[in-house]
Parts: sequence; C-alpha cells; structure tokens
Amino acid sequence: MNNMGIVVEDLDKAIAFFTEIGLKLEGRSFIEGAWAGSVTGLKDQSVEVAMMVTPDGHSRLELSRFIKPAIVSDHRMAPVNSLGYLRVMFRVDNIDELVSRLVAQGAELVDEIVNYESVYRLCYIRGVEGLLIGLAEQIDNNAK
Repeated sequence: MNNMGIVVEDLDKAIAFFTEIGLKLEGRSFIEGAWAGSVTGLKDQSVEVAMMVTPDGHSRLELSRFIKPAIVSDHRMAPVNSLGYLRVMFRVDNIDELVSRLVAQGAELVDEIVNYESVYRLCYIRGVEGLLIGLAEQIDNNAK
C-alpha cells in the first residue's frame, strides 16, 4: 500500500492530531490543474495536501483539504457498521497515555480499551473532525 487518503476541513488540526499519534509531516503542497482533475474525475479542482508518514517510514496518510469543488457529502460520523471505508488503525506504544493525550485534544473514546486475546489492547476513538481511528498496543507476553 502506498497511502490512504482522508479528506478534512482543517488541515492544520488534522496534522497536529496525527502528529500526536506519532506520524511525521513529510510534505505539504497544493495540487491543481487538468492532470489532477483527470485522475479524480473532478476536473477543475484545487486541493491542499499534507503527506504524513509512519515512524517506520513504510506507510503514509494523505490528508486533503478541498478548496474546489465544494464538498458534496460527509461520512465522518457514520457508525462502525456503515458501508465503505471504516477506519484506519495504528499500532502504538502505551495506549493509555496516548488516549489521555488525544482526549485532552478533544478526541472521544468510543467505548473502552479492551484486551483482545491477550495479544493486543485496542480501542476506537473519534479523533479530529470525528474521524474514526483505531489504536492497538501489542501486549508483551514475555514481560515479567
């Protein structure tokens, strides 16, 4: 996978949120012109894009803020059983501490942090702009 794209209203807040999770801003630019509109089918488009990269450098998250054309629909607050893209999940260290930091920034824990078969502690949060984000901390079964 090269990257996953998420459309947001406030690019600065989205960058800050995903930076808190551990991603780094790789680059930020405007994309417009006939070639871009031919790829997306939107024709006359103008988009500001921020590319975020995971700490291992292998995965990217493309955050996009459309300037034109106007946004036509909003799926951010759809429940987990909705059709289409559901969420993106990140493997994290110290899930409790991270969730506390994200909640302090306005994120909401969907329900609770659970133990999945003594392999992961995981949860869903509603992060920046209500986006559904999964967090998973691998349990060290060799710790004493």
